Amino acid sequence: MKVVLFCGGLGMRMRSGPESLPKPMMPIGSRPVLWHVMRYYAHFGHTEFILCLGYGGKAVKDYFLDYQEAHSNNFVLTKGGRDIELISSDISDWRISFIDTGIDTPIGERLRRVRPFLEDDPEFLANYGDVLTDAPLNDIIGEFLATDDVATMLAVKPQDSFHVLRMSDDGRVVGIEPVADMAMRINGGYFVLRQEIFDFLNEDEDLVMDACVRAAASGRLRARPYDGFWAPMDTLKERAALEDLHRSGRSPWALWAPQANRSQRGPMATVELPEIAAPGVGR
Repeated sequence: MKVVLFCGGLGMRMRSGPESLPKPMMPIGSRPVLWHVMRYYAHFGHTEFILCLGYGGKAVKDYFLDYQEAHSNNFVLTKGGRDIELISSDISDWRISFIDTGIDTPIGERLRRVRPFLEDDPEFLANYGDVLTDAPLNDIIGEFLATDDVATMLAVKPQDSFHVLRMSDDGRVVGIEPVADMAMRINGGYFVLRQEIFDFLNEDEDLVMDACVRAAASGRLRARPYDGFWAPMDTLKERAALEDLHRSGRSPWALWAPQANRSQRGPMATVELPEIAAPGVGR
């Protein structure tokens, strides 16, 4: 299946200055988070990508135009560096379309603008381009294909450090509950979509708060609960937490890596990720 990645938003909470890299290009280790997301999809055999570019699109293009396979693969160097033989490769079988979808464009409109590249695909995948997980993607796809729904999304528990106060009318606190312990789930940013999603999506609208709301009202939206590893990279603090995981040799999302280089699958309860917000508009 083709994979649409929304990577054109401003990412204001990740920017440290006017010349900051676009959020999908912020690195974890030696590779940008966008690369980690793409490697996840490629691990499951989905290697045709459509990048919805906007802010920082040139940085995304330049990165792949100047891509160095040796940075993330073993290789043999001979003849004083004139010959390099890769022992393994990561993107040689990828097909990537780079499509400018505008700067201030809602996600739904970004999807509409790449529709001509999806017309031969009854189903396709989509992602915000900055959310990591180890969810069993092909199992989720298989479950979705057995239905007639127009969309499914990964449904995860919120990881915010906030606490919800239960109060009486006179202001007395009668209970305190961590958000992460509540019986609720949020949009995890991983979508499987059918062409019919465009029937629910109008010009300049959002994918979730417009198209998915309409699909839900018609009974054709599905969500796949998942309690394993999931983490967005919306803020610098969240990036630092993911970088710490990577540096310590625990990268649960890196399903393509040897098992010894990944932690056991499971929730990210042992890593503090303060102020995490659900993926949203403008990516």
